[in-house]
Amino acid sequence: MVRAKADQVKVSFVIAVFQNEGAISKTYESIRSLFGTALSEYEYEFVFVDDGSKDGSLQEILALREQDPKVTAISFTRNFGQMAAMLAGFREATGDAIINISADLQDPVELIPEMVEKWQAGSEIVICHRTDRSDPLLAKVASRLAYGMLRISIPQIPRGGFDYVLMDRRAMDTFNSIDVRHRFFQGDVLWTGYRTSFIPYVRMKRTIGVSQYNFSKKLKVFLDAILDASFLPIRFISVVGMITAVCGLVYSIVIAVGWAFGETPFTGWAPIMIAILLVGGLIMVMLGVIGEYVWRINEEVRKRPNYVVRDRFL
Repeated sequence: MVRAKADQVKVSFVIAVFQNEGAISKTYESIRSLFGTALSEYEYEFVFVDDGSKDGSLQEILALREQDPKVTAISFTRNFGQMAAMLAGFREATGDAIINISADLQDPVELIPEMVEKWQAGSEIVICHRTDRSDPLLAKVASRLAYGMLRISIPQIPRGGFDYVLMDRRAMDTFNSIDVRHRFFQGDVLWTGYRTSFIPYVRMKRTIGVSQYNFSKKLKVFLDAILDASFLPIRFISVVGMITAVCGLVYSIVIAVGWAFGETPFTGWAPIMIAILLVGGLIMVMLGVIGEYVWRINEEVRKRPNYVVRDRFL
């Protein structure tokens, strides 16, 4: 399906903000300039979501709103996390196409016209995925390992992951209809099954401020991905359980044969202790994984909202 270009077609930009003072105006200006050139025939809308910033991020957003009525601001009562901020922005956005972009100038705005062009050509989701990034070597290695594991159960995920995405109105409505906690953004986007195009890019180095995406937040996203969008933990438990059972059966046969010939397969308590420790360790790991699932079930039953809004500036 090719969409006919027409006046009043609106593109919304959802921008989650946390401690991004100084970068917000530059991000806005970079995107806004496109609507005087490559995207001059389109309407636009900005939805900034302040995720409990302690710096002057909200004031910077409100200053933009005073200049441009097409800027919407949402302010949380505290920091609820990037996923919560994105969800709030997606639910507020009214555009025919919605683009999620970071506030730290690391996603190249030059790709936006190409994203819109692919959308107009019939793609319902356009994903800009990272082929490389200006991160320390350890972070790159950890990222590749994490996405390598995720691709076992979600092979459509690009090797470098993504969060710079355009979604058609219908795709966004479907995405917003998913009502669960601890969501994995990339898995949910791909799960919808809409026609998808991919654009590779190199994530740029941050030039303003420092990343607020620390190790604990990255670990939380990885656990959400593994537990929410992947069968890997349960499959791992099943495979390890079967391997342990087979090894135990083989070892039992060895003991029985040794006993029949009057021999003992071990001389002391060490092999027993090793077996107990290995099996006990596996049991603890498996209980931990099951505990994660039980906690998430508990969170779903409690039905607490993903975020609490303090103010809306519409």
